[in-house]
Amino acid sequence: MTLHIETPALLFSATSLILLAYTNRFLTLATIIRGLKKAYKEKENRVILLEIKNLNLRLTIIRFMQMAGVLSLFLSVFTMLVLFLDYQLTGIYLFGFSLLALLISLALCFWEINISVDALRLHLSDLTHIGIEKEQLPTIESK
Repeated sequence: MTLHIETPALLFSATSLILLAYTNRFLTLATIIRGLKKAYKEKENRVILLEIKNLNLRLTIIRFMQMAGVLSLFLSVFTMLVLFLDYQLTGIYLFGFSLLALLISLALCFWEINISVDALRLHLSDLTHIGIEKEQLPTIESK
């Protein structure tokens, strides 16, 4: 198998966009956490504390997503350097590790998205129950 220097370069744009998306997720969560902390100081509420705990887990996952993404980008650059110096076999292994790091980053992203969706469903569950109860109440017109 021959690996050309252009192949790892293909990961640049994808990895850069993924890292930008991860950073946006991080900044959004940081803003939400700051707001929830302020709300918790004003009114100590158990639900707010649980939300902050959930967001803290998500921040940890995002940190590892970012680290794996940066490692992937670093290994891609290092692969290009090794290929430039004409160490084909080393370059192939480094590129494989780069792809593995990117795969780990994407798997962590999948996990974080699932946690996010579950948290939103829990947050909306009280509204869903209210909507079902309203549908089951008899109306004046049906009497």
